[in-house]
Amino acid sequence: MILSDWRRFSARPAAALLLTAAVPMAALAETRPTLNFYGVTGLIDMPSAEGQPDGDFSLNVSRFGRTTRTTLTFQISPRLQGSFRYTGVRGLTLGGFGPNDTYYDRSFDIRYRLLNEGLWWPAVTIGLQDFIGTGLFSGEYVVATKHVSPRVKVTAGLGWGRLGSFGSFANLGTRPAPGTATGGTPNIKQWFRGPIAPFGGIEWQVSDKLGLKFEYSSDAYSEEAGKQGLFNRRSALNIGAEYQLTEGVRLGAYYLYGSTLGFSANIALNPKRRAITGISGPAPAPVVLRPSRQSNPAAWSDSWASAGGTAAATSLGGKVANQLQAEGVVLESLAVTGSHVEVRISNRLYDANAQAIGRTARALTATMPASVETFDIVPVERGMDLARVRVRRSDIESLEHQPHNAAALRQRVEFSDAATVAPGHVPSPNKQRALRWGVSPYLRYGLFDPSGPVRADVGLRLSGELRVARGLYLSGSVTQRLAGNLSKYNKASNSVLPHVRTDDYLRSRRSNELERLTLAWYARPGANLYSRVTAGYLERGYGGISGELLWKPVDSRLALGAELNYVKQRSFTSATGFANYAIATGHVSAYYALPSGYHVQLDVGRYLAGDLGATLSLDREFANGWRVGAFATLTNVSAARFGEGSFDKGIRLTIPVNWLIGAPVRAAASTTIRPIQRDGGARVDVTGRLYETVRSWHMHRTDDQWGRVWR
Repeated sequence: MILSDWRRFSARPAAALLLTAAVPMAALAETRPTLNFYGVTGLIDMPSAEGQPDGDFSLNVSRFGRTTRTTLTFQISPRLQGSFRYTGVRGLTLGGFGPNDTYYDRSFDIRYRLLNEGLWWPAVTIGLQDFIGTGLFSGEYVVATKHVSPRVKVTAGLGWGRLGSFGSFANLGTRPAPGTATGGTPNIKQWFRGPIAPFGGIEWQVSDKLGLKFEYSSDAYSEEAGKQGLFNRRSALNIGAEYQLTEGVRLGAYYLYGSTLGFSANIALNPKRRAITGISGPAPAPVVLRPSRQSNPAAWSDSWASAGGTAAATSLGGKVANQLQAEGVVLESLAVTGSHVEVRISNRLYDANAQAIGRTARALTATMPASVETFDIVPVERGMDLARVRVRRSDIESLEHQPHNAAALRQRVEFSDAATVAPGHVPSPNKQRALRWGVSPYLRYGLFDPSGPVRADVGLRLSGELRVARGLYLSGSVTQRLAGNLSKYNKASNSVLPHVRTDDYLRSRRSNELERLTLAWYARPGANLYSRVTAGYLERGYGGISGELLWKPVDSRLALGAELNYVKQRSFTSATGFANYAIATGHVSAYYALPSGYHVQLDVGRYLAGDLGATLSLDREFANGWRVGAFATLTNVSAARFGEGSFDKGIRLTIPVNWLIGAPVRAAASTTIRPIQRDGGARVDVTGRLYETVRSWHMHRTDDQWGRVWR
């Protein structure tokens, strides 16, 4: 259990072979391939060789007979696809489940397209089904798919495991049984071993909405239909019809194995296509051009700055602050000379920091005397100066209405460290809000417990933050449950490790709860260095003190960090008290931003249960803030001691609110899905860790969003 455009074709099928040569395969690829009952790209129960559009994230629910499958699938790259599946089979008597129970199974799939479809050759994909799990649904395959017309395609493949259990024609060695009773580990010795059987089928997209499928299945359903008789498998042939209700919703109905009706529903989202077209908000103020030196040389005089010191900054501060406020940017402080201005700003509105940089530069053209040529924009988060972005005023003036002006401006902008700022800074004359608070709904859920696969609480969360001084913040949150059933979870943990994330962590302990209450201090101890110290009630389960140091150059894809925590378990019965369990934990971390939005992170250290090991994470981040990733933790705790699942692993998802509502807001909704929550590999959930805060303003992340600098 866990807490936590389609191209239209008018060709007739009779002209299929002629059109194969006439229609480019790039055009064929624009039609979104369909998903099968396992939630992966495929026919009905069998896979096909195509992939989904790059970045697609889909939720598929299918049901036939007594089997229900719920699958999350992500097209990790144009060729690589990964899936997580939760299957329930009513009446399957395995693992202590009786005939009146529903057997639940969690599994992961991975598949890679070896060859893209060409004019004369098919797409070819190799895949592993249920390669991390109990092995009940495990199988491997090599499959090819080819269009014979723009609307008709054929698929043929070879399967092993489940996909080689009916109609096999050869045998590739002996396929061993799964090697662990706890599941959760790769079944490497099974891969591509045992009987080999063919499968295949045809798909016909009758119209833009309606599609038909015909399939020959190589899955004998040996356990469900053979040994336990949960349904009658009379035939290897399956047929089905699917209807594209909307661009992202597809429904299907099927007749399977000569005896059973089936249904499916698929919802697909793509980070590259916003739910709301565009982002609303006021247009930016125009760039204010300076008069030419020849026509008005007096305007270019810097005599206004002759007073020196902070007088000039003080006199201009109000104008700059008001202009920035109208643009949704907060002025923190300002320093100015006759030719140069440096402003420290906070972005409270825009999800793309590049947009805040552009708005700030425009505001400075409207407020700075003509002699000021260089604009240094220093973004501030948590009181830390994160970068210095140097923009030349003449570039802003000359490029505003030029084609490809964003790329041209980026070539002239300079990024550097901001550990030290220019002397003579004066604070903004506009009073800043020291206290921020809000009330929002919350959802806390638990998944995959056999006695209740979906449990959830909903309620309200009151959260607030007080800026005590620069870099010093007092923050906290309390919740009030309004409805739900998490409190009814009463399954005792069988973990042999300290119960650091099981037992009462899986239920709501009380209707109202003090989630967090912390005092955090952020600082810049040196060039390329950032620090954080947080103390208090760090999360629902632990209180204590947490310290962190991060090395991250502005222009580097690499970052290194270290974190040390001393925490004590919070009481399950008292809102503010503590239990007896205490531990020191810590990690050293390496972060690297790969090209195309991929991020890899490695954490090595000691976890909450005292176990030692490492966590490897891989995430894909899109320019609009969408983020999908996976992680796995291996420690010195054996699979047997860890328990069901063998090791900690999961999927995490972040969806920016602006993608959903089309408004320029910075909030995002995040969640982590684990196949099962155990005690091994657990970390303290400290808010405000440095890497994500710091890198958002650094060069490579800002470059991802630079296309919005003129908006």
